[in-house]
Amino acid sequence: MTPLDYLLMSFAAGYLSGSVPFGLLFTKMAGLGDIRAIGSGNIGATNVLRTGKKSIALLTLVADALKGAAPILIIGQLFAAEPDLETAQSAAALGAFMGHVFPVWLGFKGGKGIAVFIGVLLALNPIAALVFVSAWLATAALFKISSLAALVACLAVPVAMLVLGDLNLAILCGLLALIAYWTHRENIKRLIAGQEPRIGKS
Repeated sequence: MTPLDYLLMSFAAGYLSGSVPFGLLFTKMAGLGDIRAIGSGNIGATNVLRTGKKSIALLTLVADALKGAAPILIIGQLFAAEPDLETAQSAAALGAFMGHVFPVWLGFKGGKGIAVFIGVLLALNPIAALVFVSAWLATAALFKISSLAALVACLAVPVAMLVLGDLNLAILCGLLALIAYWTHRENIKRLIAGQEPRIGKS
């Protein structure tokens, strides 16, 4: 197996894991219909919460985080002795994120990637995950806007990793943050216009 094959396999494994639409599956199993016809039409936990089923939203959040972490951890076990393991795990992380945002099964229309981002960080560097969650909680507590909290958290992680000297993770997180900002482009427009709803309000 060539190094390129190794990386492509890691990316593909991550993509397949990330593309499982847990939000859609859980809401259908709960008899709530197609989550894509509710609220923002997103398959992520935030939109699932709009059904009023907090337990299903929490389950979606956990499952989406796990699908980001799982391929990274599995590759870490299977190829622990490989010299390019860190690069392969980064490829799996990117694949999982892309799979969630652009799932082939749903016409490449998926979620915004925040829960998967957290799962990726938990698998790669728990300190980075702590930075993300802390930034999210602090921003949410201060401004009561979920999307703003997510955007701040996405930016905080690559900056923190640069400060801590983890250049590879900083680059990966920067790339994921760019994609996350693209998935939040409508939220950003509403934030600029002062029209983004606050947490707990429609």
